[in-house]
Parts: sequence; structure tokens; C-alpha cells
Amino acid sequence: MKTRILLVEDDDRLAKLTAEYLQKNDFDVTTEARGDIAEACILADDPDLVILDIMLPGKDGFEVCRSVRARYKGVILMLTARDEDLDQILGLELGADDYLTKPVQPRLLLARIKALLRRMPGSPGTADGQGNETEELSFGNFRISQATRSAHLGDEAIDLTTAEFDLLWLLALHAGNILSRDDLLQQLRGIGFDGLDRSIDARISRLRRKLGDDPENPIRIKTVRGKGYLFSKHDWQ
Repeated sequence: MKTRILLVEDDDRLAKLTAEYLQKNDFDVTTEARGDIAEACILADDPDLVILDIMLPGKDGFEVCRSVRARYKGVILMLTARDEDLDQILGLELGADDYLTKPVQPRLLLARIKALLRRMPGSPGTADGQGNETEELSFGNFRISQATRSAHLGDEAIDLTTAEFDLLWLLALHAGNILSRDDLLQQLRGIGFDGLDRSIDARISRLRRKLGDDPENPIRIKTVRGKGYLFSKHDWQ
């Protein structure tokens, strides 16, 4: 079956061109111009991926993302004309998996969609530092499974977006080692750190809250000043 994409865009011409391009690349694309209607469509139809503009009639993209994120487990890619850090961070804080700024080249949009879909449940495991295929990791009462795309702290499942799971898995896979923002962005998004991108910081903040880590003095995902982030092997009791 074709991958189903819901494109939420109120610019009719742009929506038509984008939909046609994605359809030519073997995606099943539905378009919607209003945020309030799109919200109902996401929850009713459960598409594999949503491309969500911010400036929409009815409800803006932020409101839609906030409303559906807890119930929608697919991918949300925000596509916006706003090139401001605060907008990008807010989208990520609300649970978006990635963002692109308009105007975006169709081939870049396609590449980002394919990269996001590869991280959905059913994707293969990731090799560890010795080159062995790893599908599950555990540290004390914390365990994370690449095979099922799930994480548990004790008996409680941790509700993670696609992007949050990818970051947490990558950190856990390199537990005890410092990963810089550049390392993380290169592996997660295929781009280098430009000194301004705050997407990793926003996701780290969300992960700490979900893992019960103290935001003022985190011990499970530590900040190593001037270097990056370190996932602890030991503080999971």
C-alpha cells in the first residue's frame, strides 16, 4: 500500500504543486486548507505523515499539533514561511517531528519525508559501537526497544514522538559518551550544527521531563558545557 500523506496548506497553488510532485513519487496525498478540518481528518483517517503549515484558517498549525499529538502517533512535519527560532522551537515543543522553512525545494522535502518515514515502527535496528545490530537496550529500570519503537521507565511506557524516540535511542546507544549537537544533527537530520539550531535542545528538554529528570540538575541526560549531551549508564534506579 502507498504511504498516505495529509498536506495541510491553504495556498491552493502550492498545495496542488506539492501534492502532484509527491503523487509522482508514489505517495497517496490528500490536501486540506483549514486547520480545524485538518485536525478532524488527522484523528479520523490516521495518515502516515502530516505536512502541516502554521498559518492556516480555522486553527493555526501550532493549535492543530497541540491538539492531535497525544492521540496521533504518525509523523508531523511542519512547513512554514516563518524563519524564526521561536516558531521552530514551539513546533518541536508541541511534538512536531521536524520542520522545513518555505520556500523549500521539492527534492529536499521528498528527502526529509523519506528520512522521517524510515524511522517509523518496523525500521531496522541500529548498529552499536562494535558494529553489531542492536534492537534493545536497558539501563537499570529503563529500557528502550528499536524493534518496537518503545521505551519504558519501570512499568510505565513513555509516550514519545518519532523524533523524540530517535534522539533518545541515539543517546542511549552511545551511553557514557558525549554527543555534540553536530553529531546528533548529522545522524538524525543529515545536517550540521550552524550554531543557531535549537531543535536538539528543545527535544532534550522534553525528554528530560518525560524521563523524570531534574531540569535544573539533570543526571540522566547530562549537559556537558561546551561539548554536548551525555546519556548516563547508571542513574536509572
